[in-house]
Amino acid sequence: MTTTKIDTKKIESKAEEAASKPTKSIENEVFAMNKMEVPAFIQQMTEKSADQAREGYAKVKSASEEASVMMEDAMEVTRDGFMEMNLKAVDAAKDNSEAVFSHMRELFGVKNISEAIELQSSFSRKQYDTVSQQVKEIQESASKLATTVSQPAKEVFTKSMKDMKLA
Repeated sequence: MTTTKIDTKKIESKAEEAASKPTKSIENEVFAMNKMEVPAFIQQMTEKSADQAREGYAKVKSASEEASVMMEDAMEVTRDGFMEMNLKAVDAAKDNSEAVFSHMRELFGVKNISEAIELQSSFSRKQYDTVSQQVKEIQESASKLATTVSQPAKEVFTKSMKDMKLA
């Protein structure tokens, strides 16, 4: 069997030499490319485009925030308006029910048919007038609600159109 002597000092010195030399890697080559200068007018156009994009974004953001607030307000007004109309409808139903029960009591006290017919005619006319007034009040509430809810949306739309014309 033969034994070979290995010169470790020689191997170590070669390893140190290799470590001290700069390595060529793809990464170093990519970043070592010549830097290209961008013409000034292209830089200006790029900056101007970026500024315009920022301004446009700010306007859209502002408009969407205003629209969001307007929608929240409109929903609150709508809820309140419907609550008012529902309460009027409940009050009308209560008043009409009480009128019917009162009329029934009066009918139990009539002495002849002509008195019953006169009482019924009077009640019918009175109820017609009452129901007409109740419907009119509910229609006025609905109309007021529609105007109140649509007004902020109309204002925001008008403002947005003016802002778009300015831009």
